[in-house]
Amino acid sequence: MKKDTNDITENTNSKSLHCGEVGGARIVILGAGESGAGAAILAKKQGFEVFVSDLSEIKPQYKNMLNEAGIPWEEKKHTESLILNASEVIKSPGIPDKAPLIKKLHTQGTTVISEIEFAGRYTNAKMICITGSNGKTTTTMLTYHILKNAGLNVGLAGNVGNSLALQVATENFEYYVVELSSFQLDGMSAFKADIAILLNITPDHLDRYDYKFQNYVDSKFRITQNQTADDTFIYWENDPVIKAELAKRNIQSAVYPFAIERDKKTKAFIENDELIIKTLKTIFTMPVSELALQGLHNTYNSMAAGLAASVLNVKKESIRQSLQDFQGVEHRLEYVATVKNVRYINDSKATNVNSCWYALQSMKTPTVLILGGTDKGNDYSEIEELVRDKVKGLIFMGLDNAPLHKFFDGKCEKIVDVQSMEAAVNAAYQMANDGETVLLSPCCASFDLFQNYEDRGRQFKKCVRNL
Repeated sequence: MKKDTNDITENTNSKSLHCGEVGGARIVILGAGESGAGAAILAKKQGFEVFVSDLSEIKPQYKNMLNEAGIPWEEKKHTESLILNASEVIKSPGIPDKAPLIKKLHTQGTTVISEIEFAGRYTNAKMICITGSNGKTTTTMLTYHILKNAGLNVGLAGNVGNSLALQVATENFEYYVVELSSFQLDGMSAFKADIAILLNITPDHLDRYDYKFQNYVDSKFRITQNQTADDTFIYWENDPVIKAELAKRNIQSAVYPFAIERDKKTKAFIENDELIIKTLKTIFTMPVSELALQGLHNTYNSMAAGLAASVLNVKKESIRQSLQDFQGVEHRLEYVATVKNVRYINDSKATNVNSCWYALQSMKTPTVLILGGTDKGNDYSEIEELVRDKVKGLIFMGLDNAPLHKFFDGKCEKIVDVQSMEAAVNAAYQMANDGETVLLSPCCASFDLFQNYEDRGRQFKKCVRNL
């Protein structure tokens, strides 16, 4: 729900908090990272009483931000007496709903929302929102690249860029390109995407969804909530999960499916090695060979971004140029270096099995695969055939490699266990031969050995460059 800030002052006598009403209401923010600090700044600007609480240590940059705004905060604890009296709580997407404090808030009837939900109340900007199990960061960055190069007044937010709330508080963008995780979508109810992009749905984060895939699917489809006939829904037509869900859902928005092969409904497809995008107003064509991002998965990402830009009536020449010169995303099939004629590829962002499948699918030479980390209930059967066909050696990097051994033992001749990135890269160096590839595509979360997937990827690049 979007509201002008002028609407807020009209509700100052209200005793409850609803869709932008202030009336002395108290906003408590749990988590003081990028999204939490941004939400605090916006809440303060809108006249709320604000308090920020984080169980971890708050980074200096966010402490400074809160201090400069005069916002009280605490770290390394949650003082319940300062939290449970909130009119509304904004929580970090990393905090699960089953956390005891969140359960207490829900039990007493306190609304708990995401930063994106909160920020959406205070802007009338057009929202181009992207989700999916894989490819969402690349598609988000590519869409932003196209729109920015076309001269649109556009911001980048969500899982990339600065927090949406902070930008709403300090900028005046007419468009936002927003990457949304399932966790962020879970905390959104009134928010609406003007253009919603759903790339794919494969099992991920099942530990957060009671190990029920349907719960995760429902979460992803929240990106279409509140859409009307004036809005747009872009999706991968051949995803079996999306296809099954669409058969039982009543989508209100105009649909723009994409696929490699067209049928009568397909709006973006490949024909005679040409990428073709059809909207009501235009037909865009471009040789697939000229796309900056190569590989099947990246073709899908280019289709989705191109469709969004076409719906917004971006000039064809501008779309073409941006699809040609886009530089890619760090930690996503990122070329690092060639050492003794062995290519090293950083795909640290592959935190689930399907993402690793796409990476392996794009490999053209025998590959040494580094995988492992915090297992999220992974089913490795999805990559079994590709491992047998393309992988000459596996390096398991984690504190607990038992699930990997249980599945892969006997399916690959060479398997090595390591517990550091330096050891992983050194093992790969010994294992790979002339003309082969070393691929870091872990399938798992990073938190057993690294701060996050970025830390994992940067350590990989550093170790490779030190060979």
